[in-house]
Amino acid sequence: MKREQIKKLVVMAMLAALSMVLVAAIHVPLIPVVSFLEYDPADIPILIATMAYGPVSGLVLTVIVSVIQGLFISTTGPWGILMHIIATGMLVLVAGSIYRVRHTRGGAILGLVLGTLAMGLVMMPANHFITPVWMGAPVDVVDGLMLVGILPFNLLKAGINSGVTFVVYKLVSRYLIHGDPFAVPAKKKAEATH
Repeated sequence: MKREQIKKLVVMAMLAALSMVLVAAIHVPLIPVVSFLEYDPADIPILIATMAYGPVSGLVLTVIVSVIQGLFISTTGPWGILMHIIATGMLVLVAGSIYRVRHTRGGAILGLVLGTLAMGLVMMPANHFITPVWMGAPVDVVDGLMLVGILPFNLLKAGINSGVTFVVYKLVSRYLIHGDPFAVPAKKKAEATH
């Protein structure tokens, strides 16, 4: 049991590190009207941890990664940390909880789709209350951007990260989570011996 816990901590640390590398390397605006919101793939490793270890582990990883990114990589400070925890926290709690109950391909799809929608919806009140304080913008300006920029951005960001997670999860989990050895296909083994 102790060995499994150590392995889980090592994998979680690796996924946290990968998340930080991804946010540092890739951050691009998706919607011109809200160009201050930038897409990054940092939630993909967090979602992988969520699918492998459950929603609580995903939420813990979200908080750790958000704080480290906010302190050392991003320039958004405490407000950015809070917004990341709210957004990604909602995504992983919904997606992870559904996948935990319905541990099937269909359950993964349902969880990721509903998690994406939940993230988009929760970020509307979060932006209404937090963004005016954080950025000093009038509430009516922020609210005017809600349906044309903020909601589409969050749905797009969560959708992209959820889609990539769905595509790569089985392969990543086979080797990283379950520890299967990297096998050389039989055909290549035969060719190598000749």
